[in-house]
Amino acid sequence: MTIASNTGRSNVAMLGIGAYRPKRLVSNDEVCEVLDSSDEWIYERSGIRNRRWISGDETARSMAKIAGERAIANSGIPKEKIGALILASSSWKTKIPHGGPVVAYDLGMNGIPAYDIGAGCGGFGYGLGVAADTVRAGTAEYVLVIGMETMSVVMDPTDRGTAFIFGDGAGAVVVGPSEENGISPTVWGSDGENSSAIGQNYDIPEYMDVAQKMQHKDPATEPLDRMVVTMEGPRVFRWAAITLPKALGQVIELAGIDKSEIDVFVPHQANARINELMAKNLGLSDDIPVANDIENTGNTSAASIPLAMEEMLATGKAKAGQTALLLGFGAGLSYAGAVVTLPPAPKITSFDDLD
Repeated sequence: MTIASNTGRSNVAMLGIGAYRPKRLVSNDEVCEVLDSSDEWIYERSGIRNRRWISGDETARSMAKIAGERAIANSGIPKEKIGALILASSSWKTKIPHGGPVVAYDLGMNGIPAYDIGAGCGGFGYGLGVAADTVRAGTAEYVLVIGMETMSVVMDPTDRGTAFIFGDGAGAVVVGPSEENGISPTVWGSDGENSSAIGQNYDIPEYMDVAQKMQHKDPATEPLDRMVVTMEGPRVFRWAAITLPKALGQVIELAGIDKSEIDVFVPHQANARINELMAKNLGLSDDIPVANDIENTGNTSAASIPLAMEEMLATGKAKAGQTALLLGFGAGLSYAGAVVTLPPAPKITSFDDLD
């Protein structure tokens, strides 16, 4: 007896990208109405001027759906050919049910395998790697990967370590077979010994209006009655300083290219200063574009890399077919990186909603 096996494709790539950015723009000055800080202090240390928060009828669910729709439309792949969906998120409101099947249903793809990856800010990198290997194995011909976060509902507005950092948004890509390989093997890992450096307390709410987000409570007497992200910044920075340079070197080596062949650097949008330092330490040329979506979008965790790629392609800072180095890192503590070929520039962009 011979058990049948799948037959896949060795060459895979991102075939289309889509994104959604919430309409509400929140400046540093607005954040500092509650937070004991200033616009100058925030920008100097993080590179952030503004971030976007959900408002009105915008939700995690609606953003994931729109980003997924746009990625499919921009790829030109018929929706019926999408064989699996991966949702990377740490802020979907429930663990049961998980978000993937809900989003697949909203997209009119009910019945396909759909599941969540909860790897924090490295979630998109994990999802991209799994999607590429899924196509290579022949388990699905095309996979939709969505990174989505509503970080504004999981923060303490008075916490100087986290309150100014986070924003909301969703980005998605369609992964499928291609003539030439456009996604390298993934370099990924985790450090459970230091995992408590980024954590949470309570369950995630579905939505909060601005007044609730900016609500001031004294933790000593009035603890917040909702989940918030906690972070030991110096501890995370020390881990990143040791781990990420090694990871970047391994990504380039495993991709089989020389660093001189990298056209674009798209790191997780955690801190603009850290990203500039990583590019310098890696020895990338000064004229290589480095994603800086964080300046007006903030840190959107698992959504940050697809949002940053979409912004660079939509504005012409990067071009389809260029070779990009990706690296996501954060809660876990975990990381995931790859060398990719950038997908076509989106015909439908996340900025269309903001005109």
